[in-house]
Amino acid sequence: MASTNSLFTNLACVECGRIHAKEETHTICENPDCKSILSAQYDFGANRLTKEELRSRPASLWRYREFLPVLDTDNIISLGEGFTPILPLLNLQETAGKRVLLKDESNNPTGSFKARGLSLAVSKAKELGIKEFVIPTAGNAGGALSAYAARAGLKAHVFMPRLTPQTFKDETRLFGAEVIEIDGNISDCGKAAGALAVAEGWFDVSTLKEPYRLEGKKTMGYEIAEQLEWQVPDVLLYPTGGGTGIVGIWKAFGELEKLGWTGSKRPRMVAVQSASCDGICSAFHNNEERSTFKDSGFTIANGLRVPKPYADKVILQILRESNGNAVSVADNDILTSLYEISSREGLLPAPEGAALWHAFKELSRQGWIREGETVLLLNTGCGYKYLDNIR
Repeated sequence: MASTNSLFTNLACVECGRIHAKEETHTICENPDCKSILSAQYDFGANRLTKEELRSRPASLWRYREFLPVLDTDNIISLGEGFTPILPLLNLQETAGKRVLLKDESNNPTGSFKARGLSLAVSKAKELGIKEFVIPTAGNAGGALSAYAARAGLKAHVFMPRLTPQTFKDETRLFGAEVIEIDGNISDCGKAAGALAVAEGWFDVSTLKEPYRLEGKKTMGYEIAEQLEWQVPDVLLYPTGGGTGIVGIWKAFGELEKLGWTGSKRPRMVAVQSASCDGICSAFHNNEERSTFKDSGFTIANGLRVPKPYADKVILQILRESNGNAVSVADNDILTSLYEISSREGLLPAPEGAALWHAFKELSRQGWIREGETVLLLNTGCGYKYLDNIR
């Protein structure tokens, strides 16, 4: 065994605090009165790694291996994910008085941020002896799981809405996974996937229904801090479907403070949703603890068509704790923003990422984003994969 020097100690429920042993396979909290998401815990007091030592490490998310849950380097399944660039938006003149940055996750394997979470999930699953996976997906997560399962020599079954752009179906099949198309949304896919997980003994890697995809997503927060010289932006806008990224990035900033690598400052977190599926936005502005199921049908940002995120309560807590906000964006405005970014900046974001630009302009118009603030938009994927929708 070649140790990663991981400081991973156990899993803890984010709501009731129940501890779950790291040596066992877990999905959600085993307290029947809770069933919330599990979060990996670390012994940060035992850390000996310095910020300076990171500079000599490979430019991937595994540079933070002490703060990830994989214990044996032989179990790491990697395609070079992570350490994606942060680019300033230079030509969009409406940003005068504000520093607007875009972290471009389209540079990841399979073209999206999903590579981070699935690299961790598959690596840890291999370490725990899991051989076969099932996942419901709007597109990118299915492709990512299929790629990492192929790399690991494992089997993946992927449930996708029939309306998913063909590119996502094609790439998933090319990676050797079984693709099952469902007439419905990702919630319908989730029900079908969950039933077969039980019947066939497949491991369900649905968003936040297993604890390790979150650990891959949190590395975006580590990178943002490192790339900004151990500072954090004033405002961070995130496209919110299942919401793992918001939860993960927020977790990362807390861990970095425990390490003493950053201070206590946090960005104001903004959840950006499609108007077709904006239950988090409605719950936030109505001061509700949980969101209600909302699905008005097709959106060009198919990754945002998540009618009710499993971690809705946690997402809403983060938005309020950070003094954040939530913005709903219509498809026409997403498309306009996508053209603006592409034609002015030479970047082709996923529609989910393009929605952030409209949200930024709206919050600036309202004065909620103030002059002189640093704003980071997190583009989660590659627009090329969405050409069927964009057309």
